Amino acid sequence: QVQLVESGGGLVQAGGSLRLSCAASGTIRRINAMGWYRQAPGRQRELVATITRNGDTDYADVVKGRFTISRDNAKNTVYLQMNGLKPEDAAIYYCNADIIPMENLLTSRPYWGQGTQVTVSS
Repeated sequence: QVQLVESGGGLVQAGGSLRLSCAASGTIRRINAMGWYRQAPGRQRELVATITRNGDTDYADVVKGRFTISRDNAKNTVYLQMNGLKPEDAAIYYCNADIIPMENLLTSRPYWGQGTQVTVSS
């Protein structure tokens, strides 16, 4: 019932920019923290950035200064602005959100999007 859908991935040249979006839909009581993760071939899934409901952010060191995470609570949407993209940023990017569905009062659980491919050419 609750779904996360990412969009905005694609192919860009090194040094270029992309803006990823992830919209949560369904009957939702509350969305707590949201975040972006990525997974490259042969690599573990890694945390890219997180943002609390109030807007506190954390970033992986390798993306600091280049990526910006933000959210619009009214739209149940989280964004990832990616600037200065490097070939090593290429991966499938997954949206994550800790969500209390409407049918629950207090219990949240993590939800994941299907992923969106980011390819960076050199």
